Amino acid sequence: MSGLENVLVVGTGLIGASVALALRGQGVTVHLADRDPAAVRLASELGAGVEWAGESVDMAVIAVPPQAVAGQLAELQRAGAARFYTDVASVKALPLRQAAEIGCDLATYVAGHPLAGRERSGPAAARADLFLGRPWALCPTAETSPDAVEALRLLIKLCGGEAVQVGAVEHDRAVAVVSHAPHVTASAVAARLAEAPAAALGLAGQGVRDVTRIAAGDPNLWTGILSGNALPVADVLEAVAADLAAAAASLRASAGPDAESAPGAADAPADPEAMGRVTELLRRGVAGTGRIPGKHGGPARAYATVQVIIGDRPGELARLFQVARDAGVNIEDVRLEHAPGLPLGAADLLVQPEAVPALSEALRAHGWHLP
Repeated sequence: MSGLENVLVVGTGLIGASVALALRGQGVTVHLADRDPAAVRLASELGAGVEWAGESVDMAVIAVPPQAVAGQLAELQRAGAARFYTDVASVKALPLRQAAEIGCDLATYVAGHPLAGRERSGPAAARADLFLGRPWALCPTAETSPDAVEALRLLIKLCGGEAVQVGAVEHDRAVAVVSHAPHVTASAVAARLAEAPAAALGLAGQGVRDVTRIAAGDPNLWTGILSGNALPVADVLEAVAADLAAAAASLRASAGPDAESAPGAADAPADPEAMGRVTELLRRGVAGTGRIPGKHGGPARAYATVQVIIGDRPGELARLFQVARDAGVNIEDVRLEHAPGLPLGAADLLVQPEAVPALSEALRAHGWHLP
């Protein structure tokens, strides 16, 4: 199989436009199509490619909701649009089943899913580096030709992703655990904030922001994703709900029968065993967090944190990173927390433990305040 010289991207939302930008950065000619002409024009103006005029291409990337993938695939195959076809929907079993039911050519189609995204949507949010180092699932079936698989692997490489071959059903169960159910649970927590008193919101810190960040995603988009993977997501949510219900029951038991009339009055839990069950859930949470892969998909590492007070002014982060660079320290991650009502905040710099002394000394030498 020769390389990918011409690619068609159908659907110019966040993922589709990001695929187009990534491919353009690698010298690939990209054609764009979307039912919304304005979206195509915007993506084109952003440098993602040119509007498709029906030319035949090497590969067509279908970037539409899961329920629409099979129909779009059938339409493109009838037009002879490409040698090979893939999609980027976050559900895989549904499009494959529907494609088989309507008679699509499954030899030239290999289902795919890049595990990347943002809370923002649309072509304006697209980024050429969105897939760098991110896992990208490919789910060939028995009918899929080796050339189609090779073509998708090449496209993934051009976009900077890491190909992970997995069965469609296994994929859907996996994303239910690591993506779909977490989005629903984050939304459930965020929904409590919709009617929370102003005093509570005034006390909001980084913890609640971390937990609810993904809840800002497009509800209509996520409704389609969840309905396409309904049963695996339901299984995970029921397990989470059981843990939460047990924790709530344990907390009530630990408070004792008089807690409703005098909350906070007890010096010690009325039922220490009940709080032990809550502690066990928290421990399981720590264990689960520790299993999340670290950078580049490797084992998670325990980084040390250097906290720096930072002003809310242009260029402050750049100055901070320059000090780290001059000290020869790589910042593995950074987290920002703003101080309510004040023009400053705290930057948590996550670094290798052995780098803490050098970074701390360099920061203090340049006038930074470390609490």
